[in-house]
Amino acid sequence: MLNQDQLKRQAAEAAYDYVQEGKWLGVGTGSTVNMFIEVLAERQPKLEGCVSSSEATTQRLQAAGFLVEELNLAGDLPVYIDGADEVSPHLALIKGGGGALTREKIIAAASDQFICMVDASKQVDVLGRFPLPVEVIPMARSYVARQLVKLGGEPELREGFTTDNGNPILDVHNLEILDPVALERAINAIPGVVTVGLFAQRPADVLVIGGSNGIEIRTGRESQE
Repeated sequence: MLNQDQLKRQAAEAAYDYVQEGKWLGVGTGSTVNMFIEVLAERQPKLEGCVSSSEATTQRLQAAGFLVEELNLAGDLPVYIDGADEVSPHLALIKGGGGALTREKIIAAASDQFICMVDASKQVDVLGRFPLPVEVIPMARSYVARQLVKLGGEPELREGFTTDNGNPILDVHNLEILDPVALERAINAIPGVVTVGLFAQRPADVLVIGGSNGIEIRTGRESQE
């Protein structure tokens, strides 16, 4: 029986199949991404460069010998590879447990294909068991929290944490997210919200799942059937 780290490594190795040599690669943030960067370091694909969603990922990529540039320089990306905290049957995601949700969402939007790699424990029927991260402008923190309560959530300040953008995060507990696209729009519309860690308007295109029976690949097209 494989442990969770082994399942993450399995998913990271499978996600490597989507890397396109000679082109830019978007790379996310988190424990599964760290495994993926280990795979990149071992296999050393010839990339034009990487666009990173966090300072931590940038440091790991540079240590592995890869050029990291800003998205402004790279332009649109063919592939973005990242993990998730939760994934729904329709490949909508909750992301931001590592605090990089805003940059992750920007890179996902700028990518032709979003590959999400997870271990099987991240699959849920309804999003919301994992607290939903919301990055906010500091002066709006309390106001945004009150609006999130009106939406049925219980927001909690992530103590002692600021994002790479210099902002706090509210983690919203006890949500049952039946319509993730609508909730994503509603939260993003609150003044003071930088972004919400719901990836539903732009979900994953391909889900790579590391499970006890091996790798499962699901696509957005399959999830709509």
